[in-house]
Amino acid sequence: MASSEADEDQLFKSFLAEVSEAERDNEVSRILGCFKLNPFEHLKLSFDSSPDEVKKQYRKLSLLVHPDKCKHPQAQEAFAALAKAQQLLLDPQERGYILDQVAAAKEELRAKRKKELKKDSASKIKSQVDEGKYEEQFERSDEFQQQLIIKVREILTEKEWRRRKMQMRISEEEGRLKKDEEETKEMWKRKREHEEKWEETRDQRVSSWRDFMKTGKKGRKGEIKPPKLKTEDPNKSYVQRPVKRA
Repeated sequence: MASSEADEDQLFKSFLAEVSEAERDNEVSRILGCFKLNPFEHLKLSFDSSPDEVKKQYRKLSLLVHPDKCKHPQAQEAFAALAKAQQLLLDPQERGYILDQVAAAKEELRAKRKKELKKDSASKIKSQVDEGKYEEQFERSDEFQQQLIIKVREILTEKEWRRRKMQMRISEEEGRLKKDEEETKEMWKRKREHEEKWEETRDQRVSSWRDFMKTGKKGRKGEIKPPKLKTEDPNKSYVQRPVKRA
C-alpha cells in the first residue's frame, strides 16, 4: 500500500513537471511571437503600467523562460527579448516615445468613435447623458484595448519604416560623400606626384635648355643642312612654285 502511494506521488510530481515545462514552452513561443516594436506586449502589460510593475513582471516572466530552467531551444532568445523590453520601458526617453504613439493611437480611435456615434443616435444620446462616463467605460473595455493594441502596432510600424528609409538615405548620402572625398584625395595625390616628378626633372630640363641655346641656332657640328630653294623673283622672300607653261 505504501509503495502504491509513493508511486502515485511520483507520478503526480512528474505530471506537474510536464505541465510546468509545457507552460514554459508556451511562454517562449508567446514572447517570440509578439510584435517586436512594442515592449508592453512582450511583458504582457497594459500601457499605463508603472516602472515598478515593469520590474515585477520581468522578474516573473524571466524566471519562467530562463535558459537554465526552460528546455525550449529558443529559451535564450525569449529571455533576451524580455530583457530588452524591460530596458526600453525603464528608459525615460524610449518609454516616452512609445507612450506618445499610444496617445496618438487613442486620438485616432476617439475620432473614429465620434463618427460612429453620429450614426448611432441611441449611443450618442447615452454618451451625452452620462457626460463622458459612457466613453470612459468604453475605453476600459476589452474591445477598445484590443483596438488600441492594433492601432499602436500600425503607428509604430509606420514610424519604424520611415526611420529605416531615412537611415537608408543618410547611409547613401554618407557613401556618396565618402566616395567624393576619396576621389578628391586621389586627384590631389596624382597632382602632388606630378609636381614631385616635375621638380625631380628640373635640372635635366634646365640643362637641355642651355644646350639648345648654345647649339640650336648655329647648328651642331657636322650637321648637313638642306639646300636653299631658288625663287623666280629674287625680291620675294617666299618660295614661288614653278609656273607650268603650255
